[in-house]
Amino acid sequence: MNITIVTVGKIKEKYLANAIAQYSKKLSKYCKLEVVEVPDEKTPDNASDAEEIKIKQREGEKILKVVNDNMYLIALAIEGKKLTSGEFQDKIKMLENNGISSVAIVIGGSLGLSDAVLKRSDYKLSFSNMTFPHQLMRVILLEQLVRCFK
Repeated sequence: MNITIVTVGKIKEKYLANAIAQYSKKLSKYCKLEVVEVPDEKTPDNASDAEEIKIKQREGEKILKVVNDNMYLIALAIEGKKLTSGEFQDKIKMLENNGISSVAIVIGGSLGLSDAVLKRSDYKLSFSNMTFPHQLMRVILLEQLVRCFK
């Protein structure tokens, strides 16, 4: 299976980059992993709702440019379905068993995902009712993917 993680922004913290590298190496034994970082848009302090929507739209356009039509798209969204680790594993195995060989998992920026990305998604997944920094979410996602294949 090919898994592409599409994420907004770069990892700046060395400890997170080290954890990502470690989980990516483990995961490479089970699937072909690609991480695509799209540039984040700067959000001004006290941005209006309209400005925030435009920022999410611009980030969404960048995300959708790297997602191929043949990819099964999982959007990480707080309003998505919550799964246990076992249920997430079952979901990934089911995709694989149904002949889906290319999965993209999208992690939005600090404002979340645009409506266009959410509409394009085949599945919305939530890891929690809590909000996590998108940089840390990448580590959590990779750890859960390793669990799926182990």
